[in-house]
Amino acid sequence: MRSVLYLLTTLVVMGLAFWAYRENYRTQSAISEMSDIQRQIGRLREDLGVLRAEWAYLNRPGRLRQLVDLNFDKLKLVPFGSDQFVDVGQVAFPTPKAPEPPPGADIPTERPAGYPPRRPQESTP
Repeated sequence: MRSVLYLLTTLVVMGLAFWAYRENYRTQSAISEMSDIQRQIGRLREDLGVLRAEWAYLNRPGRLRQLVDLNFDKLKLVPFGSDQFVDVGQVAFPTPKAPEPPPGADIPTERPAGYPPRRPQESTP
């Protein structure tokens, strides 16, 4: 009976050792993969910084002004002036249309703010 107990204990210890060995290598693999991803993120952030610097360099006002002057015949771009801006009250917005009720529906619909009130419908004899 003791030999069976020793054998089972040995098998359990060997199984746990095998499990711990596998988990150790799985953890090392995950850590390695994570560090590779971190390095890739760092490289992409550096690339993003370079791209932002290039964008800022290409969008310099002096450079853009020169490009507009060179291509004035095609683009006809002129600088903004204060006379080009107006108050919002002067803008002619289109008047919104009321939604059409489905045919045969007698359900009063709520009208959005700004719509004139509905006229009562006359019944035809």
